[in-house]
Amino acid sequence: MQLNWETIRWWGWRSLQAAIFVVVVAAGLYWYFAAVPVIEHQIEAGKLVAEVMGTGTLEARVKSTMSPKIAGRVHEIFVDQGDHVKAGQTLFTLDDAELQQQVEIAEATLAFWKASLDRLLADHDQANAVLEGAKKDYERIQPLVATNTITLDEGEKSTERLRIAEAGVSRSVAAQVEGRKQITTAERSLAYSEARLADTQVIAPFDGLIVKRYRDPGDIGVPGSPILMLVSTQEIWVSAWVDETEMSRIHPNQPARVAFRSESDKSYQGKVSRLGREADRETREFVVDVQVITLPENWAVGQRAEAYIEVERKTAVPLLPAKFVFWRESTPGVYCRVGNRASWRAVKLGLRGAENVEVSDGVTVGEIVLMPAAGKNVSLENQRVAVAP
Repeated sequence: MQLNWETIRWWGWRSLQAAIFVVVVAAGLYWYFAAVPVIEHQIEAGKLVAEVMGTGTLEARVKSTMSPKIAGRVHEIFVDQGDHVKAGQTLFTLDDAELQQQVEIAEATLAFWKASLDRLLADHDQANAVLEGAKKDYERIQPLVATNTITLDEGEKSTERLRIAEAGVSRSVAAQVEGRKQITTAERSLAYSEARLADTQVIAPFDGLIVKRYRDPGDIGVPGSPILMLVSTQEIWVSAWVDETEMSRIHPNQPARVAFRSESDKSYQGKVSRLGREADRETREFVVDVQVITLPENWAVGQRAEAYIEVERKTAVPLLPAKFVFWRESTPGVYCRVGNRASWRAVKLGLRGAENVEVSDGVTVGEIVLMPAAGKNVSLENQRVAVAP
C-alpha cells in the first residue's frame, strides 16, 4: 500500500497529540500521587511573652557640657573620652598667670588697708589721750575763772583746747570707719580675684564618663563653648519611638530587653522609666524611655537600639510558631495530617510573641502541624505529604 504525503502528516499529527496527552496525564498523576516535602511541628505547652517593640537611640538622663566660666587659654586637659571620673576631680585648667597676679595685688591691697587701720587705731588712742588731758585742764580752770583767780582769756583757751581734742577724736573715729570700709572692699576684691582664679580649674560635678573631647591644650575656651562632654552612668536609657496604638499597654517599671545593633543576637535587661506625653503628629509614635540596667562592654551615646517592652506573660499555654499559621482571608488556620494528606483547619489565636503564638482553640497539645519545606508559597491542601529529610 502506498502512503501519500497527506496521510503521513495526518498520522504524525495524531501521534503528537497522543504523546502530549500521555505527558499531561503522567504529570497530573505525578502531581496527584507524589508526596510534597513538609516540616512537622508538635504543639507543646510553654511560656509566652508578648512584647511591644520600639526603635530609638541610647541616651544619658544626666549629662553636662563642660565649659569654662571665664574665657582663657586651655592650659592642660587631664582626661580623655572614655575615661571614668569622680565628682570633684579636676578635668582641665586654664592659663592662670594673669589671674594669679591679680590675686597677689588684691592681697597686697588688703594688707595695706589692714596696716592703715592699725595706724588709725593708734591715732585714735592718741586723740583720746589728748581729749582726756583737755578735759582735766578744763575742769581745773573753769572754777578758777568763776572766782577770778585766773583771767577769762585763760578760761576760753581751755575751752578751745577741749573742743579741738573732741574734734580730733571724732576725726579718728571717722577715719576708722573709712578704713574698715576700705578693708571690706579689699576683701571682696580679693575674694573675686580668688574666685576667678578658682574658675581656671574645671571640676566634675558628678561621677560619670567622658564621652566626647572637643578641645586640646592651647585652644581658647569661652563660656558656653564645650571642652568635654560628661554623662552620668547611673541612668542610661533608650529613647524608643513606639506606635501610639500601644500606649494603653505600656506603663512605668514594666520589664524590657534591649538589643543593640552592634550585638543583634544578644539582649540586655531593662525596664520602662517614663513615657512621653506628646506623640509625633506625622509618624503617630510617642517616646518611651527604657532604662538599660546592664550595658554592653562597648557602648556609645546616640547608638541605635531596639527596645522590647513586655506587656503580657502567660505560662503553660499551647504554643505554635507563627510560620505554621496559614491565613484564608481573615481566618487563621494550620495544616494537619489526615492519613497521608494535609488538611487545613481553622484555629483561634491568643497572645502573640516574637516567634510563637498562643493557640486557644482548634488544636491541642501534642498534635502535629505541617508547613511546606519549600516555603509558604506552596499549597498543602489535600496534598500527599512526606517529612522532608
